Amino acid sequence: MAKIVAVTGCPTGIAHTRMAEEALKRTAQVMGHEIKVETQGAEGAQNVLSDQDIAAADVVIISSDIYVDASRFAGKPMYAVSTSQAIRNTQAVIEDALEEAATAPEPLAAEAQPQAVETHAAPPAQAAGSRYIVAVTSCPTGIAHTFMAAEGVKKGAEALGYQAKVETQGSVGSQNTLTEEDIRRAQVVVIAADTKVNKSRFAGKPIYETSTNAAINNGVQVVEEALAQAQVQKPAGAAGKTDYVGSVSQAKASRSASRSGPYKHLMTGVSYMIPFVVAGGLMIALSFAVGGIYVYDQEGTLGWGLFQIGAPSAFALMVPILAGFIAYSIADRPGLAPGMIGGMLAVSTGTGFLGGIIAGFIAGYATDWFNKVIKLPRNLAGLKPVLILPLLGSGVVGLLMLFVIGTPVSIGVEAMTAWLTGMQQSSAVILGLILGAMMAFDMGGPVNKAAYTFAVGLLDSNIYLPMAAVMAAGMTPPLGLALSTFLFKNRYSEDEREAGKAAAVLGLSFITEGAIPFAAKDPLRVIPSIVLGSAVTGALSMLFNAQLRVPHGGVFVLPIPNAVTNLGFYVIAILVGTLVTTGALFVLKRPVSEEQEMLAEVEPAVA
Repeated sequence: MAKIVAVTGCPTGIAHTRMAEEALKRTAQVMGHEIKVETQGAEGAQNVLSDQDIAAADVVIISSDIYVDASRFAGKPMYAVSTSQAIRNTQAVIEDALEEAATAPEPLAAEAQPQAVETHAAPPAQAAGSRYIVAVTSCPTGIAHTFMAAEGVKKGAEALGYQAKVETQGSVGSQNTLTEEDIRRAQVVVIAADTKVNKSRFAGKPIYETSTNAAINNGVQVVEEALAQAQVQKPAGAAGKTDYVGSVSQAKASRSASRSGPYKHLMTGVSYMIPFVVAGGLMIALSFAVGGIYVYDQEGTLGWGLFQIGAPSAFALMVPILAGFIAYSIADRPGLAPGMIGGMLAVSTGTGFLGGIIAGFIAGYATDWFNKVIKLPRNLAGLKPVLILPLLGSGVVGLLMLFVIGTPVSIGVEAMTAWLTGMQQSSAVILGLILGAMMAFDMGGPVNKAAYTFAVGLLDSNIYLPMAAVMAAGMTPPLGLALSTFLFKNRYSEDEREAGKAAAVLGLSFITEGAIPFAAKDPLRVIPSIVLGSAVTGALSMLFNAQLRVPHGGVFVLPIPNAVTNLGFYVIAILVGTLVTTGALFVLKRPVSEEQEMLAEVEPAVA
């Protein structure tokens, strides 16, 4: 017979708390174990466990959806689950807890031999600087396990003579966020999480990953294993000197990491929206290919079905997803619902893509403000992300969209749509030239993204000309550079000629960033050349009246029927822009001497 102590808790402290308590008591008795259960909730703690109860226990079960201070259970095997798990799978929870207790290290060993603890202390010579770790903890609900794991890692590090800073990624967003200086100082990074954690900021640092349960049960062991087993997170492109795709990926990641403020939030929304636009646009194109231009009238046919998937379904989600993830980027999970509700209202009020952007920012900043100003006791903290913040955020953005923002923005959107629809050919060519130049100017940077976001937003208004110009102009920089490395080999080093092959693939895939390594090495010659070629391509695409229904995919979407109109002329626009870029590079770049080429090959080895 085992002796068990348990703590149950939920935000209200009523239903789930009591049900988990009763389930654990009854099941433990049936299994022949002795158990005492403390409950925590809105009314505070009841049936509080005494020091004698804890000292006599073989294992501690924490079944909670709110934060529980586990410091009094130090040295005891702990097993943490949600209240739902304790209610539904009570026997399995007790069995797993006892099994974990049986395999855990003997907790009294350290107390019986104090000198064993002292062996972990830092020698004086190492006390400064190096004995510092950082950690990230996260669980699906972002409440109990997240903070208990953080506490476990902290105490484990302290027991071993280390300083620790722990970032918690909980239901109300990241708290105690790690800075670049924290990460730079750290000897090792511990990730104790049951959800996916973005590790890109830890490139080059030793990383050890484990579960929240492991950190809760034995923080000392987790830190010891981290110090012994952590593996270095290698930066992209570190495999070899000619890993061109890796260097492009690294450049893109670096740009993403450097984004901040409204631009970062907007790009987060756009990145989550694009798959919906791509899927919807392709479904619409395929429906027209199967059933003709009036396929939406042919109810019950395959073409009609494809159209229903694309236009009223996938495209209908475009603006809500955009707004929702703008708000998510600002306020984390609590901002998602207000943002998506604001996006739905943007659609219903006729403000479209522009209204969705406005709604996303209002929802995000409002929810984030409420999160900062509303302070609740820890046992009620679980109510904020699931009830209070979504309710208040949705109310604010909804009322503003309906009574303040909707009408003036919808008038502006209608005016812009009418202007673009009735645009004369000369105006269209100028617009295409400007959009094309913007796509190449910073190759995936803010100017490029401004042009791309403008074109994507017009898809919701059934205006497809700018999207075609933008994608074509975004393909030509890597394609022009690739062709230049093939035709004019004496103007490039061996590494650059090899990289040109990868640039061709990236260009065909509409990855403008494929030009970044070339532009970084020789910006004064490469950037004017690619801007010129992309501007020509954008202008020609508009001149040829090419329309594109999908916002991405490069040449791989061109064979799909009705994805692009005037396909032959559209391909000509891309080819002409590529040739213009190549020609400009021939004029501006000078031949590379053998001595310079040898130096270019030696420099990476020296570095």
